[in-house]
Amino acid sequence: MQVKCTICDKVEEIDKDSLHAKRLRNRRKNIHLCTPCYKRIEENTKKRLATGNFRFYQEDKKVDDYL
Repeated sequence: MQVKCTICDKVEEIDKDSLHAKRLRNRRKNIHLCTPCYKRIEENTKKRLATGNFRFYQEDKKVDDYL
């Protein structure tokens, strides 16, 4: 299966029976990132986390005792 990186438009070949390929076929919102782009984003995120000014805005989930 051929996939295109959403950042650099590099076309790669992945196994059509892999879990990643299945997710790309069934859920159109999932994106593919090539390895260099993925690593670059990972390193930049770790640098921002190390500064202490980066926050994860996650929803506070409340547990309902009655369910």
